[in-house]
Amino acid sequence: MNIWDNESAQELCRAFMCLESEEECRNFLEDICTIKEIMEISQRLMVAKQLDKGISYNEISKRTGASTATVCRVKRCYDYGSGMYKTMVGRLEK
Repeated sequence: MNIWDNESAQELCRAFMCLESEEECRNFLEDICTIKEIMEISQRLMVAKQLDKGISYNEISKRTGASTATVCRVKRCYDYGSGMYKTMVGRLEK
């Protein structure tokens, strides 16, 4: 099953596209996610930023607190996923 064939998942994407500021984004995330979910997602982004710099898995794990399994999963998505980790890391660096 493709998650994006689901109308509610598509609606979630449209909701994010409607956000007009960082504050709105923070508030929306706080309403729809648990604190743990927000921390896990933000941790994955920090892992991707460090992978982009060529930092070793063990060092990334030490710096971010992410397990090496999480680092490996992010690396797999970073290398073989849709490309959005690389896109977002590049945009955040600007």
